[in-house]
Amino acid sequence: MLTVSNTSVMNFENAMRGARNPLSSWARSDSYTDETGAFVFGEADLSLARRLCRAGSDHRKFIRQIFVSADICAPLYWWKEFDTYKVGTVANSTSTMHRIHAAPITAADFSAERLLPECVPAFERYVAVIEDLRLRFVETKDKALWDSIIQLLPSSYNQLRTVTMNYENLAGMYRARRSHKLAEWHTLCAWIETLPYAADLITFSPEQE
Repeated sequence: MLTVSNTSVMNFENAMRGARNPLSSWARSDSYTDETGAFVFGEADLSLARRLCRAGSDHRKFIRQIFVSADICAPLYWWKEFDTYKVGTVANSTSTMHRIHAAPITAADFSAERLLPECVPAFERYVAVIEDLRLRFVETKDKALWDSIIQLLPSSYNQLRTVTMNYENLAGMYRARRSHKLAEWHTLCAWIETLPYAADLITFSPEQE
């Protein structure tokens, strides 16, 4: 399971102004901000942006200046793969070390929706063991109990992170992961497709470069 919330996309205007720096063609810019404060590409700017994106990563440097912030909740097994993309990304996560004992641990805290039916009873027993350890730790503050919780915690445990990325990061993820065997990547790629001007700047096929 993966969810994305609180999405913000920023800095289109400044990124596009920079894209016109090499030829000092700022006077040709025709983009604007609408009454809601959203950036709207003009025809000339969008044509230039598309050409630069399809010319390759050296030419589309401007999309590295289009920033995206979002809250992503996903299992630890997915975050291990996401951490491949550390360059140009920043993330602040909820703290397992500080907060794992603060609330009841239930099956809803894990990505277990694709378990085979015969595995569900074992999973439920496993979660019950961790919750029992948590209750005992809250009562006794015995660090050995806390250590057992941390070391037993499976990679299906969900963690929330607030992540800041740019459009170039997302283009790399989309191309590399949209056919990945993990369903969570499919969910993220579907979210990428909803971002402003994603079809023009991010998700176009490699053959169009």
